[in-house]
Amino acid sequence: MIVKTTIPSARSALAKTGTRRVLVPTMGGLHQGHRALIEKARRVAGGSGTVIVSIFVNPTQFGPTEDFSKYPRPFDEDLALCKAAGANLIFAPEPGSMYLPDFSVFVLEESLSRSLCGLSRPGHFRGVCTVVAKLFNILQPDCAIFGEKDWQQLAILRKMVSDLNFPVKILAHPTVRESDGLALSSRNVYLSAEEREAAPAIFAILKNVSALSLTPHQLARKAREQLQRLPGARLDYLEVVDAETLQPAKDRKRAGRLATAVFFGKTRLIDNVPVPKLSLTKKTKS
Repeated sequence: MIVKTTIPSARSALAKTGTRRVLVPTMGGLHQGHRALIEKARRVAGGSGTVIVSIFVNPTQFGPTEDFSKYPRPFDEDLALCKAAGANLIFAPEPGSMYLPDFSVFVLEESLSRSLCGLSRPGHFRGVCTVVAKLFNILQPDCAIFGEKDWQQLAILRKMVSDLNFPVKILAHPTVRESDGLALSSRNVYLSAEEREAAPAIFAILKNVSALSLTPHQLARKAREQLQRLPGARLDYLEVVDAETLQPAKDRKRAGRLATAVFFGKTRLIDNVPVPKLSLTKKTKS
């Protein structure tokens, strides 16, 4: 495994590798969820392909009150995890090489990013789309792997690739969870002992409610009521949306997602589960 910290050196190294390239974009602070993504990339790349992991804490996707300076950066531990999972090349640029002082061009998605996290974090997905587009241009991957925990990000990047004609296939990996159901996240380390004990209930509530034969409005109301009763929790949003368009789901004729963001103290956790198609021919009760 090799590590490159500049754009020219990464491109030079990739010119000498196999033709099939699979990228796992990350901001570091890697955990077993990231390892699962890298291991999938290894399988997709095959024995002769190249698995690239980018480690870059992207400043443009953090808001002015968010935790950019505190975001975990355990670089040596990240490298060890990448090597064990089968990565071939680590691209870890400095912010100054990704965003020159006069940088002024951004990639803005104007439909799917207006709800959920996009509504709560203005400018976040502009930063995500911009940095991922830059990584695609710099590293020229054939495929890129993203986790389903951030379903909105996954949908937006699929749309970006389609609309801007990137020759990159976006592949998804199911959310990786702790044994008690909590979605793995670099931000979990910020939870207090009491918050960590309460947090797995997020997934339990989403999973149980999504299995009910209710309308999207009824599902959202029931899940919202239960999440608001969690000790120490503050609900940011809870919505049932169309899985592809991210528009509020009006019925169960198409696959949906039950998505939420919940604060415990200053720690913001996101999660989502599928809402299957369902024909509701009778009036349901909440």
